[in-house]
Amino acid sequence: MKKPILFILMLIHFVVFAQGDEDYIPAKENLEAREWFQHAKFGMFIHWGVYSVLGDGEWVMNNQNISKENYEKLPGFFNPINFDATEWVKMAKNSGVKYITVTTRHHDGFSMFNTEASSYNIVDATPFGRDVIKELAEACRANDIKLFFYYSLLDWYHKDYYPLGRTGNGIADKNTTGNWKDYIAFMKQQLTELLTNYGEIGGIWFDGHWDKKNTNWHYDEIYELIHELQPQALIGNNHHIAPIMGEDFQMFERDLPGYNTTGFGTAKENIGELPKEICETINGSWGFNLQDSKHKSQKELVRYLIKSAGFGSNLLLNVGPMPNGEIQKEHQESFLEIGDWLETYGEAIYGTRQGPLAPRENMVSTLKDNEVFLWLLGDNDTYFIEDFFPKTKTMVHWKDGSTINFQKTKFGTFIEIPEAKKNGIATLVSYKIEKD
Repeated sequence: MKKPILFILMLIHFVVFAQGDEDYIPAKENLEAREWFQHAKFGMFIHWGVYSVLGDGEWVMNNQNISKENYEKLPGFFNPINFDATEWVKMAKNSGVKYITVTTRHHDGFSMFNTEASSYNIVDATPFGRDVIKELAEACRANDIKLFFYYSLLDWYHKDYYPLGRTGNGIADKNTTGNWKDYIAFMKQQLTELLTNYGEIGGIWFDGHWDKKNTNWHYDEIYELIHELQPQALIGNNHHIAPIMGEDFQMFERDLPGYNTTGFGTAKENIGELPKEICETINGSWGFNLQDSKHKSQKELVRYLIKSAGFGSNLLLNVGPMPNGEIQKEHQESFLEIGDWLETYGEAIYGTRQGPLAPRENMVSTLKDNEVFLWLLGDNDTYFIEDFFPKTKTMVHWKDGSTINFQKTKFGTFIEIPEAKKNGIATLVSYKIEKD
């Protein structure tokens, strides 16, 4: 590599990573919140906005190249008369969910909360005229569910975000030039509103960095603002790079940490030591998609929850409510099925950390105190775990307590599962770690 190119790459790296709050020392409340977050293990993601009217996902403005002038008509059709925040939150709680992350502003620039920074919001621009974020915040507090706010950094609508970045290239006025400092000020005003008008929140979930990934997003100012206003609030950023100073958890979009099957995910070497979260959809869409009926089965979703826990991560599972304010019946059923499963197996998920067995394709482990939970995800009679030597003399079938036969060799450990003890989703074996 030539020296000038190397210098440029090093400079880009410095610009990206120097944006964070280099003096950040997490407050006591923040460290406690991180601990809670790692215990939570299961959250609900809600992608909801005026894009739901078109029933073609949250990227419809970009995907259909809808101009700002035409897209501005959508709020006039957004009147979710069946929206009931309490019903949403109760359904989430009955499903075993510990927190909710909701879109307050997505890439289309429309704010789903009452903001003084722009009239382009749900209170001022729709016939509905209600602040759904306020109602969700109140319902979450009443039901002991933490609420996180998704907030898009990129904005296809706001004049000061222009010229556009990697996305929105088919939108009519893409050559408009705005004022970047004014855009940062706009975001800081909205974040201040979110952090002062809705009570204590769980944190802020940023997205869109990748649209202008070499731009100065002023994270030092933004992150400091959040931590000053609500020290316990956790900051995460879906930028797909290594954690930036000032962030409190690391997320992985539609991927287990280090896998990067999407091609745009976080590289294995960029996985940090922060608490982790994996986000995934029930079908193939985040926002409501009328033609997406490829709903994942209970087995697929529960196994993903298990695998997430096996990586020491939370699972943030998405719903895309319909324009009438209701969550799709299929998505409600999926969540409630997970809740039924957690009624039995939640003890081996909630409050756990990654276990001593490194995650593998057909098995993972979780750990709570000195108890190890081995999740066997196949239908085998015998499992051989190479280079695994559990520190125990006894293994049991977790559900009924019966003894499970196993044998340690110099190459690893064999575990035998009787046919009657197998579970179609996951067979759970546990043991207590014995001291040497």
